[in-house]
Amino acid sequence: MSRPSPDFHPALRAIHWLMAAAVLAMLFIGVGMVSTTGSAYVSLLALHRPLGIAILLLVLVRLPLRIMTGAPALPDDLPLLQKRAALASHILLYLAMAGMPLIGWAMLSAGGYPVLLTKGIVLPAILPRDLALYATLRAAHTAAALLFFALILAHLSAALMHGLIRRDGVLRSMTVGHRRAHVAPDQHLADD
Repeated sequence: MSRPSPDFHPALRAIHWLMAAAVLAMLFIGVGMVSTTGSAYVSLLALHRPLGIAILLLVLVRLPLRIMTGAPALPDDLPLLQKRAALASHILLYLAMAGMPLIGWAMLSAGGYPVLLTKGIVLPAILPRDLALYATLRAAHTAAALLFFALILAHLSAALMHGLIRRDGVLRSMTVGHRRAHVAPDQHLADD
């Protein structure tokens, strides 16, 4: 659905940047987790699990909002192949934002590990304990994280291309928005 405004809905922009910060933090935490042991691992894991669930909850709010409010149309001079690539990459980003936390939750469930959000808040297992399935889901979580990182780099590259090279307003539609032309109240009197 196309949006008549040249900008994304303000709530959608706010959620986008909140999620961008959360996903970036999650990527650094994830890298830290696989490259360390001991108390640092436990601390990072304590951040990783609730942040993953927070991202899942945010995408569950963001997706319906995105469907309801639409998106600004891409520039008319953008080649059809690039428009299709933009749509495909956004679909893949949404799948990754929802899929990564779900795979992680399923992986922990299959491993018999609790998904502790805070003291006293533990999510229920979504799969029965199965160590072979845990190993498969762990590999899938890692592979999905690498693909997600590649998608983020492509998304960032496209945003920078629109903002710095094409200067076509696409990046501005998700950042500060476009300025509205305001007519001074006394301008109407001068036009009469």
